[in-house]
Amino acid sequence: MDHKLQLLNTKEMTVSGTSVPFLYFKRLAEHKAVKHGCSTRVGGVSVGSFSSMNLGFGRGDADETVLENYDRICNAIGVAKEQAVLPDQVHDTVVRKATKADCGKGISRPRDYECVDAQITNEPGVALVVFGADCVPVFFYDPVAKAIGTAHAGWRGTIGRIAEKTVQAMEKEFGSKRSNIEAYIGVSICGDCYTVGGEVAERFMKEFPEATRQTPKQEKDGTCQLDLWQVNRIILEQAGITPEHIVIGGVCTKCHSDVLYSHRVHGNDRGSLAGVLMLAEE
Repeated sequence: MDHKLQLLNTKEMTVSGTSVPFLYFKRLAEHKAVKHGCSTRVGGVSVGSFSSMNLGFGRGDADETVLENYDRICNAIGVAKEQAVLPDQVHDTVVRKATKADCGKGISRPRDYECVDAQITNEPGVALVVFGADCVPVFFYDPVAKAIGTAHAGWRGTIGRIAEKTVQAMEKEFGSKRSNIEAYIGVSICGDCYTVGGEVAERFMKEFPEATRQTPKQEKDGTCQLDLWQVNRIILEQAGITPEHIVIGGVCTKCHSDVLYSHRVHGNDRGSLAGVLMLAEE
């Protein structure tokens, strides 16, 4: 395996040894009832600024190229691309229940929903997809109610408590108990690399002071370092998730922008990473 990919390995996450590499949570992988993985930039067929595992449609990459990338990453994870359900991420906090009738939406057939940043399901064979390129993907698994969820938490979704709203939706739709739900914070930008300013900085410093810090220079210019991993951990704990059930993957997109897409590094001219989570079919 390329040494740059090996550097992605952390206490909680590791890179698969397949020809199409992906990251996975060690603890979540212990549950044989679920399949999951988080893509890297490696192993696809996209070229140029999209090189090479771009999983985002509508970014300027050819659709047929993105479809081939889905074939590759889905096969590596152990799901079929026809099982995938793609969200319509707009940095909002809408949570939608997905069913088998939704399989293929956003990839092989049109979506009939808009403004969806989180998805939940209790049906095996429904592969929930969540996109990112610095924003925080959060994966949820309830082994008792046999339900899963994914949420896209940029700063807007995070401050809007999308992680908590996903927990609430799983509780309402599937009878999940918060003490049973496990939450996994995936590949995204770390607190050392993420700087915010203005009203955003003010709001996070006020509501989540323990997840922000300032240098003397930042105190003068009104910016701060913001740790979205820790903010989402705090929100999850406040939502009733047991601290021992919250896992922070610890892989930063900006620190590893050579093998991961990072909006802060690459801007809009880039591909998209994707996380996939599915209840395995018996």
